Amino acid sequence: MSKERVLITGAAGFLGSHLCDRFMKEGYYVIGMDNLITGSMDNIAHLMGQEDFEFHHHDVTKYVHISGDLKYILHFASPASPIDYLKIPIQTLKVGAHGTHNLLGLAKDKKARILVASTSEVYGDPLVHPQTEEYYGNVNPIGPRGVYDEAKRFMESITMAYHTYHKLETRIIRIFNTYGPRMRLNDGRVLPAFIGQALRGEDLTVFGDGSQTRSFCYVDDLVEGIYRLLLSDYAYPVNIGNPDEITISEFAEEIIKLTGTAQKVIYKDLPKDDPKQRKPDTTKAQELLKWSPKVNRAEGLKITYDYFKSLDREKLFQTEHKDFEKYSKK
Repeated sequence: MSKERVLITGAAGFLGSHLCDRFMKEGYYVIGMDNLITGSMDNIAHLMGQEDFEFHHHDVTKYVHISGDLKYILHFASPASPIDYLKIPIQTLKVGAHGTHNLLGLAKDKKARILVASTSEVYGDPLVHPQTEEYYGNVNPIGPRGVYDEAKRFMESITMAYHTYHKLETRIIRIFNTYGPRMRLNDGRVLPAFIGQALRGEDLTVFGDGSQTRSFCYVDDLVEGIYRLLLSDYAYPVNIGNPDEITISEFAEEIIKLTGTAQKVIYKDLPKDDPKQRKPDTTKAQELLKWSPKVNRAEGLKITYDYFKSLDREKLFQTEHKDFEKYSKK
């Protein structure tokens, strides 16, 4: 008996590669797709050559063709870190619009269920705390972060349109800050930025006064939430994230303690439209999916830190992180 087949876009990225692992473990035949604009083949090198995995080097903003049946499509193709979507804003908008449209069309043709990866950024700089799925957000559509925020908001809209008009089986996940092995060390996100600075012996840079908050979810917990949502019968957006909130200043001190380094914390101007608070209301996930995060921050950070320490020095000293200030002020 042939295995059920799943297409995962963004397969060579941080989250996409972990999803490939999970679906392989669950006994699916996995088709990974990525244009490698931000993904890395290193993330899926361990899957290449396995009989239940195939990889397509393809840009989903172009027509997507897959031969044979598909049971599920998981659309995770998108730049997700600030340094990426600030450097390639048009590609970010196109993958949210054209890419999502192409994959919804493929799902309709294959009669497949599709899950799209939205984000807490649809809430913008929120005026409601914690953020519930019913909150419409506070987004600046023409600000520097608008290219990512609005790409994801459009993704949700067109997905719901296909659900209501074409009766397509759709699922929407709103992902809050997630971390773990295979993150890029210098991609502009706060956790890898702090660990990278600590490993290089640099002072930790906090943007703003450090009172802004984030809530960090370990990747294994997120993947479990994605899997449960895909198999559920709920078509509307669901927050998946860890509601354990912490200020950025407190988090910087945690990283210094974790790494055993003696750096100090320095403060710089807050980038435009950077959210002041970020904490998911996960009531829906708890009630509908029986899901809640299991990995506490101390445990997850230790695993992630050990992963980053294992990287070679060339990756450790890449200067990608230095571009963040340049692009975030535009």
